[in-house]
Amino acid sequence: MRRAASSTLRARAPWQVLDSFGRAVNASCRYAAPRTVDELAATVARAHDEGIRVAFRGAGRSYGDASLNAGGLILDLQGLRKVHSWDPAAGVFECEPGVTIEGLWRRTIEDGYWPHVVPGTMRPTLGGCLAMNVHGKNNYRAGPFGEHVQEIDLLTPRGEVLTCSPAQNADVFHGAIGGLGMLGAITRVKLKMKKVECGNLRVDARVGRNLDEMFERFEELIPHSDYCVGWVDCFAQGSGLGRGQIHAANYLHGDEDPDPEGSLHVERQGLPPRILGFPRSRIWQVMQFFVNDLGVSMVNLAKYWASYFGDGDSYVQSHVAFAFLLDYVPDWRLAYGPGGFVQYQVFIPKETAKATLREILALGHRNGFPSYLGVLKRHRPDAFVLSHAVDGWSLAMDYKVTDGTRAALWKHFAELTQVVLGAGGRFYFAKDAVLTAEDALRAYGTERFERFAALKRRLDPDFALRSDLADRVLGPAFAR
Repeated sequence: MRRAASSTLRARAPWQVLDSFGRAVNASCRYAAPRTVDELAATVARAHDEGIRVAFRGAGRSYGDASLNAGGLILDLQGLRKVHSWDPAAGVFECEPGVTIEGLWRRTIEDGYWPHVVPGTMRPTLGGCLAMNVHGKNNYRAGPFGEHVQEIDLLTPRGEVLTCSPAQNADVFHGAIGGLGMLGAITRVKLKMKKVECGNLRVDARVGRNLDEMFERFEELIPHSDYCVGWVDCFAQGSGLGRGQIHAANYLHGDEDPDPEGSLHVERQGLPPRILGFPRSRIWQVMQFFVNDLGVSMVNLAKYWASYFGDGDSYVQSHVAFAFLLDYVPDWRLAYGPGGFVQYQVFIPKETAKATLREILALGHRNGFPSYLGVLKRHRPDAFVLSHAVDGWSLAMDYKVTDGTRAALWKHFAELTQVVLGAGGRFYFAKDAVLTAEDALRAYGTERFERFAALKRRLDPDFALRSDLADRVLGPAFAR
């Protein structure tokens, strides 16, 4: 009897308290880390037999509760990082889901290839990027990560492996990518890479004195830019509301780079070991003294005026240095303190975007919660079922959480959400920690939820795959 009990997941999978990347939410979960696809399949089957609900976790970079599963089992897939093949002639990379964005570009850059789409950090796994269908600074041009995937294998909770592509099992392909890991585990990824002639970009900096100018300059730059991203000073008010800086970047051609082959070397793509004389690993300890209203307002003021006097600057930057700003300071999230932070990212149709973002920024001031960070991007729609993208704009905002501000902050989020919904907007589940099922249904619409629910009932009829995020925002889709 004891030997039989010891073989169960309930006996073997230890309890761990896992947190989100933002550290504002956490959960006590059973934990296992399979090292092979076969071990993953066996663990999922065992959990199904024992009636234990399962969620998948990659590098744990989601800001909210996407990879938390209170009372259930978390399967950490970082160990599944086998590279099946890399074909430089075709530019096709095939691997298991635990390979990270960093592992991807390090393998391909010296052959002259870069991912079509990357998030703001190189740490996420490819499986996590697909589960959330991440976007980058070029969404308006390249779409989300999933548009550059040629094929995936999906392991369902009942042990079936489906090969999916835009042509084969297309409905599952478009549901599983961006499907929060709720239809199955992606066990194989076949990804098309982008050919580049050198390892550098030409970056142009532009300043906008208010939100109107930010939009105007963005729209001027977008037709001629491979990437475009804006920083917004959310502490500015009055005539300066929405002011900030835009960085537009373009791939350099080989004849524009004095050393095109050399710039593709991995060591030329690294981040600097020190910033302002401090080791990068220690910068967060300096930052923590400024992560408060006064400190952020002072830093933003200095950054804006430095940007203002640098308007029109142009410089060369490596792919890594431009793409992965969040990796310049390791452990930067710790600067927010023990309560962590919440990122709230909204996507607004172009017709209502400017007025809605102006109202969002003003509401932050009225409620006493100006965002500590504002990142502005342009987007286009895509074909994925739970897509967050619209033909419009997004603004990502960071909010420090403390015991004293948590209740008021969540009330602020509820007010923001009503503004976004009234404008026909959507949200990004990879960042979310605050939406309700009613909010999500109104944002995404009954038709999308019904399509996803039909896939869920078909691939996971026992509803074995659950997560804290899915339970919170997909209530209608999970109603049997």
